[in-house]
Amino acid sequence: MWYVSTRGIAPRVNFEGALFSGYAPDGGLFMPEELPQLDRETLCQWSTLSYPDLVKELCALFIGSELIPKDDLNDLIDRAFSRFRLKEVVRLSRLKNGLNVLELWHGVTYAFKDLSLSCTAQFLQYFLEKREKHVTVVVGTSGDTGSAAIESVQGAKNVDIIVLLPKGHCTKIQELQMTTVLKENVHVFGAVEGNSDELDEPIKTVFADVAFVKKHNLMSLNSINWSRVLVQTAHHFFAYFQCTPSLDTHPLPLVEVVVPTGAAGNLAAGYIAQKIGLPIRLVVAVNRNDIIHRTVQQGDFSLSKAVKSTLASAMDIQVPYNMERVFWLLSGSDSQVTRALMEQFERTQSVNLPKELHSKLSEVVTSESVSDEAITQTMGRCWDENQYLLCPHSAVAVNYHYQQMDRQQPSSTPRCCLAPASAAKFPEAVLAAGLTPETPAEIVALEHKETRCTPMQRGDNWTLMLQDTIEDLSRRWRGHALNASQ
Repeated sequence: MWYVSTRGIAPRVNFEGALFSGYAPDGGLFMPEELPQLDRETLCQWSTLSYPDLVKELCALFIGSELIPKDDLNDLIDRAFSRFRLKEVVRLSRLKNGLNVLELWHGVTYAFKDLSLSCTAQFLQYFLEKREKHVTVVVGTSGDTGSAAIESVQGAKNVDIIVLLPKGHCTKIQELQMTTVLKENVHVFGAVEGNSDELDEPIKTVFADVAFVKKHNLMSLNSINWSRVLVQTAHHFFAYFQCTPSLDTHPLPLVEVVVPTGAAGNLAAGYIAQKIGLPIRLVVAVNRNDIIHRTVQQGDFSLSKAVKSTLASAMDIQVPYNMERVFWLLSGSDSQVTRALMEQFERTQSVNLPKELHSKLSEVVTSESVSDEAITQTMGRCWDENQYLLCPHSAVAVNYHYQQMDRQQPSSTPRCCLAPASAAKFPEAVLAAGLTPETPAEIVALEHKETRCTPMQRGDNWTLMLQDTIEDLSRRWRGHALNASQ
């Protein structure tokens, strides 16, 4: 399986190359050169599989046994999920009035990112040990990515991780999940002023210096990384098989999957699942940072004046970089069209999608944007009807379900709402909804742990701080390697 850049200039790479790259050297994102097509027989065989087994099948399809033999791959994925609180890893909660909530948050940090990052970290370490190499991972976070990335690689001998977090823009719990990990290979920086989009700027600048990236073996674990999107396709397959009554009908039954998103990684994963043969209809649900909603509704892919702070803070993102993958797929893998679009967006922060591309987009996905008021109302209603606590991001998805019900638009199509995080991580939002937070003991314990975080002030040169830290880590690794070889 070969991977090409959405912008068509960078040379093609295999899965290992895509895994270690993050952005392609031409600024694009890696995608499979050709998508496999799953037939009805394969879908029927997969329909009884557990979530981990689905991940194994999908990864085998996109990685190739010449890179990771099947037995090794299975072991890596079992290891990745070994710290999850549920043996089945992911669970569907069937609630009243046809509400299906797919709980993707049973990992260490109580967020869906544990699923893809735990697997990605295992793939990384597999190749690093084979090649006797070291990497420095650089991650910008709006809340959940940082902690899940840290958990997935903490203590790994071949990996250092640098996380840039926007202080005050994520919840106290999210921050503590990052700053209380005191392992030697974990380096957390906190921007006292600045949101997650602003923190992406120094990261993008550093990654644009191809020689620097190569010299220091840099990579990212944000959802620009293909491996994360690949694992996330499994959410959609599992949702489909859990919600479809039978696969005996012709054509196969449809399931509607409601995807709450910020950077559009889960949306890209859903669209890939659809393209390779999964009969799902996609609904994308966003908070008041509504660039994806405006793109779907009007073809208006442009930044608002500023990021709006919302209760669904992990989705407070203005630049949904995975839309580039969606545009590339919609355009029939046309890298010229994609490159022109994205370069114009980077230059002017505003693009009107070509008419044909916009009509294709609105055929494959519907969208909604949800206010904080609607989030708290949805959390309250779900509790009243089911005694079930939703996190604010999950409520963004469930709000769509309630809207459809209230409009009395009955549908025979089952609907599944993806729940990206546990309500335990967002006590502030639970209180705002007039409900009582339920906080697990390990989250309470974070309050009493020692923390470590390097502050980044508004006047500092963030790019320089990042470069200096990376250079220092490279020197240290070279020193370790030298001592080990003597």
